[in-house]
Amino acid sequence: MLKDLLRPGLIVSCQALEDEPLHSPKIMARLAYAAEMGGAVGIRANTGEDIRAIKKRVKLPVIGLVKRNYTDSEVYITPTMKEVKEIVKAGAEIIALDATMRLRPNKLTLKELYEEIREKYPDKYLMADISTLDEGIYADELGFDIVSTTLSGFTSYTKDNKLPNIALVEALSKNLKNAILIAEGGIWTIEELNECLKYSYAAVIGSAITRPHIATRRYVEGINKEYLKEE
Repeated sequence: MLKDLLRPGLIVSCQALEDEPLHSPKIMARLAYAAEMGGAVGIRANTGEDIRAIKKRVKLPVIGLVKRNYTDSEVYITPTMKEVKEIVKAGAEIIALDATMRLRPNKLTLKELYEEIREKYPDKYLMADISTLDEGIYADELGFDIVSTTLSGFTSYTKDNKLPNIALVEALSKNLKNAILIAEGGIWTIEELNECLKYSYAAVIGSAITRPHIATRRYVEGINKEYLKEE
């Protein structure tokens, strides 16, 4: 059972892109270990290399994904079976993929990819990264085990959404029939985390914990310049 594997609470996303200062499987594994020490219930990780390093370091369940850009699709979170195979081979218990209504590479639909994954890996749990209520409901109807608000604010048609999108989390909590609901995206404070957890089973935080260059920039941009006095 999924709820035996993944307890309710905080999931920490340990990801660093190639152009970011902490980009390294070893560093991601250490961040995951720190998150485990702090009480996280799960880890979200990008690339097979990072997933493998993290699995060696922590006992927590890992939500795996692979971000990869294709010229014929806007979908970049686990867009094809190639990425799915990489995640499974690395040992992640849960596969996260873009579950928006956009076409995947080679004009593959979400339904087609979902069915192919289920046929090949029936024992793996699937997490739908969605951006709207309709996408979440559709993913639930398809049979995804988890629906997450990961992509709210990150698709062309939701780019103006205020994050965290607590209204979407609340709406999904009232409409999902079977899938577990996870809140993700733009959670920076304990107050926002608790507001999300009113409606969701768990919540994912990434940048606020594991991307210090972004957290630093947020503080710097929030400084009242009137208080900065040059001697």
